[in-house]
Amino acid sequence: MTEVAVAEREVDLELIGMTCASCANRIERKLNKLEGVVATVNYATERAHVEHDESIGSDQLVEAVRAAGYDATPVIPRSAQSAAAGDAPPSRNEIEVAALRQRLIVSAVLTVPVIALAMVPAWQFTNWQWLSLVLAAPVIVWGALPFHRAAFAALKHATTTMDTLISVGTIAAFGWSIYALFWGDAGVPGMTHGFDLIATRGDGSSHIYLEAAAGVTTFLLAGRYFEKSSKLRAGDALRALAEVGAKDVTVLRSGREVTVPIADLQVGERFVVRPGEKVATDGVVTAGASAVDQSMLTGESVPVEVTAGDHVVGGTVNAQGRLEVTASAVGADTALAHMAKVVADAQAGKAQVQRLADRVSAYFVPTVIAIAAGVLGFWLGVGGGAALAFTAAVSVLVIACPCALGLATPTALMVGTGRGAQLGILLKGPEVLESTRRIDTVALDKTGTVTTGEMTVSEVIPADGVEARDLLARAAAVEADSEHPIGRAVVRHAADEGVELPATAEFTNLAGAGVTAYIDGLRVAVTGPRAVTVELDARMRSVIDDAAARGATPVVVHYLDAVAGVIVVADTVKPTSAAAIAELKRMGLRPVLLTGDNAGAARHVADQVGIDEVIADVKPDGKVDAIARMTDSGRVVAMVGDGVNDAAALASADLGLAMGTGTDVAIEASDLTLVSGDLWAVVDAIALARKTLRTIKSNLFWAFAYNVAALPLAAAALLNPMMAGLAMALSSVFVVANSLRLRTFRSRRA
Repeated sequence: MTEVAVAEREVDLELIGMTCASCANRIERKLNKLEGVVATVNYATERAHVEHDESIGSDQLVEAVRAAGYDATPVIPRSAQSAAAGDAPPSRNEIEVAALRQRLIVSAVLTVPVIALAMVPAWQFTNWQWLSLVLAAPVIVWGALPFHRAAFAALKHATTTMDTLISVGTIAAFGWSIYALFWGDAGVPGMTHGFDLIATRGDGSSHIYLEAAAGVTTFLLAGRYFEKSSKLRAGDALRALAEVGAKDVTVLRSGREVTVPIADLQVGERFVVRPGEKVATDGVVTAGASAVDQSMLTGESVPVEVTAGDHVVGGTVNAQGRLEVTASAVGADTALAHMAKVVADAQAGKAQVQRLADRVSAYFVPTVIAIAAGVLGFWLGVGGGAALAFTAAVSVLVIACPCALGLATPTALMVGTGRGAQLGILLKGPEVLESTRRIDTVALDKTGTVTTGEMTVSEVIPADGVEARDLLARAAAVEADSEHPIGRAVVRHAADEGVELPATAEFTNLAGAGVTAYIDGLRVAVTGPRAVTVELDARMRSVIDDAAARGATPVVVHYLDAVAGVIVVADTVKPTSAAAIAELKRMGLRPVLLTGDNAGAARHVADQVGIDEVIADVKPDGKVDAIARMTDSGRVVAMVGDGVNDAAALASADLGLAMGTGTDVAIEASDLTLVSGDLWAVVDAIALARKTLRTIKSNLFWAFAYNVAALPLAAAALLNPMMAGLAMALSSVFVVANSLRLRTFRSRRA
């Protein structure tokens, strides 16, 4: 057996034999009884996430699950690449769905004539009841076998599950029908009886309930089939994420291109990505230039331009030119594998709203059995007759199964987190849903969050008698050999404008002041305002002062003893920031700009994007203090940032959102990661999380309301057991279908 990350002291178990929320609850309690074990069981994913001491091995965990009456196998982690390395065989869940479909089809074919004969007295020919017995018996014995098997397993461990209710109800109805046919009056040739939705008084010996037993079985099989197949669909996003990688890669070895399976690729190896191919793994472009489609990763449809030195992510698609890439991460270390793990971990967790359902389901089944026994005794005691008492008791057993209750949270969580992953939104756990509901304030870091975090030229202002294009050409030529961000911004702007650079000589770096070089024998200096050795006229001084006041950086270009002009360099606002912040306001949230930059720069950016409240000139610990002050005043704060200096604030806020384009430290400190680095992702993340939470709550409401409303009807003998079974199955289908609506969530950007 492959060893499972004992060093990390956590393991995922695939659970076998679970059929309802009570099963999940029992396995969870059994695992948590082991010393040093903290386990969470998810009914929808049919997995247990277990954190344990080093003294506990995976074999002990599996034995604990078996002691509860189920089985388990440790999940061997697969990277996105290994998942895509070949055509995977059908999963256990897919096999179970296929078997359940076959069982359902056979049961439905046999059940339809049984129900038809019972509901239409005109069709009840002589000895019709015996044909019903022949048709119904396979359904109740073989069709309902999964329910009976699970109920028997629970009985061996002196516990009860939802299957206990189903098994007891169908066997009771079938058993009573056998009694009525062989020892009562129901087997007499020519016997007929009508079909009633409401139970009637009588001794019961002339009534058969074969249509109820077969109908309940078929309806519940249908509900379980749609539930299982929908759960498979709910996990489509995660499976697609795990299987999106390339299967083969063209590696450069000894100067030759060799195609090898992706699993053979090693860190440090160079590989080729041709137009239309997927990038095999995370790496750095070493040769070539192209546009890479990152929609799989970020949800953005516009390809990103990459060239030598740029980082690319495995699974993205090369849209244009040929690239040579050096692999920087493979297997489980890739960004894609990390995304899949974050989503899987979030799906394995439990939101607070789910824990209430878990507690209810733990006590619900024994309570229902007691209620059914009480209903049986009551109707017999008041003289309602055996038929009425029996029908009411069976209806209580059947309709009470709170399968919908167990599905309410995990299915919505699966679909919501899966849809989030498709949009580049990674929730680290279900508790994030609770946080998004409560927040009323969004604190935004400036650099790299609201702004691009890159220096760009915003203005080129020549002195009198100087051409702007000539000024830019000479400044860029001097800065071409500089590694300073301001210099690179000037050179990049000249390239974007198509300016041809003149030749330079005698390049000199003036430490902390600027750079100089000779162009056609003329000494050209590009420096900060303080390093200017010639006199600035009033116009140039005004340009410099205005730039500094708004947080921009003025660069002065001068020849010999004259100023040629000023180039203003600034960190520019991201194109989508203003619209995204306006949308946050429409959602009832209050944006705050929280930055370590100076007040002038912060106010200038805030005015551009529509933020009224600005907190500037704060160090990392000052950001934490600012959030604490907002929290103390009664506000619930979400922090959005991307840098190391934001990590403490992200961790201290009620909700931390990290830009995926930022540092690993910030991402680790956050609750939620936004892969795209676009503020619209903040809007979408909050909107999706809130919609997921609303879906969970609506699921729970209808699941609870259904049981609360239906139980009294069944106890009052106002429901036929078959109708009770149909209603119960439909409630589970409703909950799953309601959750699947989250797959249609669209970005609010549209």
